[in-house]
Amino acid sequence: MPELPEVEVTRRALAPHVEGRVIEGAVVRDRRLRWPVPADLVKRVRGQQVERLDRRGKYLLWRFARGVLISHLGMSGVWRVLPRAEGIPAPGRHDHADLLFALDCVRLTDPRRFGALLWHRAADGPVEFHPLLAGLGVEPFDPAFTGALLHRGTRGRSAAIKQVLLAGDIVVGVGNIYASESLFRARINPRLSAHRLGPARCDRLAGAIREVLAEAIAVGGSTLRDFVGADGAEGYFMLDAFVYERAGQPCRVCGGAIARIVQGQRATYYCRRCQSR
Repeated sequence: MPELPEVEVTRRALAPHVEGRVIEGAVVRDRRLRWPVPADLVKRVRGQQVERLDRRGKYLLWRFARGVLISHLGMSGVWRVLPRAEGIPAPGRHDHADLLFALDCVRLTDPRRFGALLWHRAADGPVEFHPLLAGLGVEPFDPAFTGALLHRGTRGRSAAIKQVLLAGDIVVGVGNIYASESLFRARINPRLSAHRLGPARCDRLAGAIREVLAEAIAVGGSTLRDFVGADGAEGYFMLDAFVYERAGQPCRVCGGAIARIVQGQRATYYCRRCQSR
């Protein structure tokens, strides 16, 4: 599933092709995504200028004067830039929507159809209050995300710290891959109850989260099965992963075997020696 780094990589690749550009036309071939694509979406975006392309957590926010197009990549979605001068390839079975600009076609492909393409009217207020966004925690690169904030947010929470990170109500975007990697760097056992983390370990974990996500963005994110960037390039973070999908392999720090457990139906990887507490 594309996580925050993959969505940010997509945003950065798309932005030069869409910001300040007018959508000349649009096509929606299949409205059956996670939630139905609005029947009038083409009419709403046609002729409008993309003022800015933002990201909130794992959501892409296409900002227009009259509203915001909310996009989520789900488990297998990708946006691709197709230069119109080279000829737009015929759509495939999983190519569900196109946004047509003067120079480029921007195409949404989503084989599993767990993504989203929704419209938020400007008249309904700031998009940040949309039900999908209102409960999200702070952005990991926001100065407000500190060890102190993480410490306050974990008080009274007995769930495992890995599960609390995945919930996204304290800090957004720390999905399964990056939660395992961040906990390893902070030397914290993923099964530890969140409320048992003291201020020092919360400081280490907040720093590790920022470092891991920044490194992942710098190398194009992580390609496991489906994800490629808007330019078709794969992400290379997994080449240097310390624990994720390395069960049974030696820890890059202590040499012990990496363990795999299941938490909340998601695989967790960690080193029993380095993360003994």
